[in-house]
Amino acid sequence: MQPPADATVLALDLGGTQVRAALVRADGTRLGRAAAPTPVADGPAAVVAACIATLQLARENATREDAAAVSRLVGIGISAPGPLNPWTGIAVEPANLGPRFPGTDLAGPIGAALGLPVFLEHDTKVAILGERAFGAGSGIDDLMYLTISTGFGAAALSGGHLLTGPDDTALELGHVPISLDGPRCSCGGTGHLEAHASGWALAAAGATAAMSGASPWLANWESTHSGEAISAKTVAEAAAAGDAVADEILERALLAVGRAVAGYVNTFNPVRIIIGGSLAEAHWDRLAKRISHEIGENAFKVPGRRVSIKPAQLGGDVSLAGCHPVVVGRLGNPAWERAVAINKAAK
Repeated sequence: MQPPADATVLALDLGGTQVRAALVRADGTRLGRAAAPTPVADGPAAVVAACIATLQLARENATREDAAAVSRLVGIGISAPGPLNPWTGIAVEPANLGPRFPGTDLAGPIGAALGLPVFLEHDTKVAILGERAFGAGSGIDDLMYLTISTGFGAAALSGGHLLTGPDDTALELGHVPISLDGPRCSCGGTGHLEAHASGWALAAAGATAAMSGASPWLANWESTHSGEAISAKTVAEAAAAGDAVADEILERALLAVGRAVAGYVNTFNPVRIIIGGSLAEAHWDRLAKRISHEIGENAFKVPGRRVSIKPAQLGGDVSLAGCHPVVVGRLGNPAWERAVAINKAAK
């Protein structure tokens, strides 16, 4: 049976440093917030226990704030780094959760502890559903979401349906090669977009420029900040201070994003592309101008004229808000239940 229109859900955002939870109403508002450090070093059982405790605390907090909303709880949504298996609730090989975490069952123990059905999904897919339900993608069925921060993530809707592939690993667009002889990516590949345009890529390029002396500003910063590592923010500060090499590092990263987005327009024909993440937010005006230019130069005219580029609206809460459409869209959905049965049978 489909959940009622006023259904609420418990949302969990599982990250490498923090576990956050809240109750999400049908209008996307969040209450009962709770958070705790992610005990990665203590192993998978400790992480799962932290998730359960944080969700329980969020439910208790929400009960004090709006007991009626808690009475309408229908399920739990979990946003987590992938790869993962949303049909079985298993974390297949998530980033930043420790070497022992692959293969951990998240949905099973959490559902048993809280007495609610649990739906696990990749954080970027949760984000696009959140932006479509409550943010910059409202009512749009052909939509892309990009996040540019430490790494580069993506998700897409076509005709209102998530593009997942049979293993839920589709749309790893940060790991599409954009250069023949580019830098090594964190995944081991060569010339991937993420190796050109991400927080860690800017930091690595900045460190190289400081070490070689090509960037006087960064070299001086490194000499006066013993024990601190150059970050993407440091590179941006150097560029703002007039360091030409730092500015070129930043410009090439934005160019890489713009050129890639033009390719996405040709490939996916989205009506809108929403872009979030700390790196995108920090350089939005410059990034948006670069993307518009590259779409004009490199995209086909019809999809290029149709598409709009917008900043994400939900910020750091996107994974909490997005858990609501994940749960209500799958609870009692026969197509989802068939997919779950097929995947569990294939284990």
